[in-house]
Amino acid sequence: MSAIINGDSAKEASALKSLIYYGKKLHINTNKYKKALGSIKINTAKNKASIKYKLKPVLKKDSKYNIKSIKVVDNEIIVSFNHKISKKDFSFFEKKKGRKYYDIFNIKGNFKNALTTQIKLKNVDRVIINQYKHNALKISLKNKKNLNTKYTLRGNELIIALNTAPSIITRTYNNNKERVIVLDAGHGGEDSGASHRGKKEKYVTLSIAHYLKKELIANGYKVYLTRNKDKFIKLNKRTKYANTVNANVFISIHANAVRKKRWKYAQGLEVYFLSPARSERAKNVAKLENNYAMNSMDKKMQNVFLNILNQPKITQSNKLAIDVQSHMLYRLKNKYGTKNIIDGGVREGPFWVLVGAQMPSILIEVGYITHPIEGRRITTRAYQKLIAKAIAEGIDAYFEKNNL
Repeated sequence: MSAIINGDSAKEASALKSLIYYGKKLHINTNKYKKALGSIKINTAKNKASIKYKLKPVLKKDSKYNIKSIKVVDNEIIVSFNHKISKKDFSFFEKKKGRKYYDIFNIKGNFKNALTTQIKLKNVDRVIINQYKHNALKISLKNKKNLNTKYTLRGNELIIALNTAPSIITRTYNNNKERVIVLDAGHGGEDSGASHRGKKEKYVTLSIAHYLKKELIANGYKVYLTRNKDKFIKLNKRTKYANTVNANVFISIHANAVRKKRWKYAQGLEVYFLSPARSERAKNVAKLENNYAMNSMDKKMQNVFLNILNQPKITQSNKLAIDVQSHMLYRLKNKYGTKNIIDGGVREGPFWVLVGAQMPSILIEVGYITHPIEGRRITTRAYQKLIAKAIAEGIDAYFEKNNL
């Protein structure tokens, strides 16, 4: 994009050649890039002149107020900042006081209209926005029922989504006969994934994939697995298979892990959709799951691919991720207790297993295999069957809500 804006045809040609080269490796149609490359005429002298006279930005961001707006869209609170944000820019916690439930977001920032902005949400008793310090904004949600609040980070936006109880779809499944789901059990064969005290991620993911397949078939879907047994499959071949069978949804199942010093603390459910990582946490999780399959591609080209390949499906993937996360939290909290199931959120991440998918695709981290309690729990049949049921319900909700 910078090459096109600056009129640098040599740089544009170089970028297109890289896209064609790596596109072949990922089994992606690169004809449009070849066509664009053939139409470029490189003029070095002209390029140097255009680079010399770049325009300088004349506008400066207002440093006093870093929160631009707070609004409600489709019963979601959207907090827009003047800059890109990460998990470090806010904290979220839940508490119960008497018979009331409170979901509280403490945000690093200053909002000019904090005193005058009023928000009303369906099924929520009260929403309070309070600028209690110069650089500390609090959004507090109060309700008589557990809100099961979840959030998504998207560029410069914090999106707060509410669902007092995810609607369990109770309908006939005639429409599902035309819908194809591809389930990807993470890792396999020589790639064990995360390992901890004899427990291996590749077995946990395969077991959950089999349980989920049964749930989805019972609901009328046509279901395929990228692997049926302990077998190694390259990352790019997984989405290529999903494309071959014309899948409507691609679900990749994984288990998380951390270093020894954080075993006792790191836990929770997370769902990711494809995008360049917005936080260190997303980058660290991606490192565990991407393994060595894409090491030959430098970081610059990785970001180019992540920005181009899945753009049309990012919105739908985000919606699918929210529905699946909501149903997993609802089912597991009812079984194991609200305090014992941690919401890691819906996040953007650079997961190469999702690259090239021509359908909405997400990666689910079903828990931390390294956590002393959660690590044991995710290896049990009870947990695996329950989370499979919840994921299936989330997929149902996604199709139903979006009229797909």
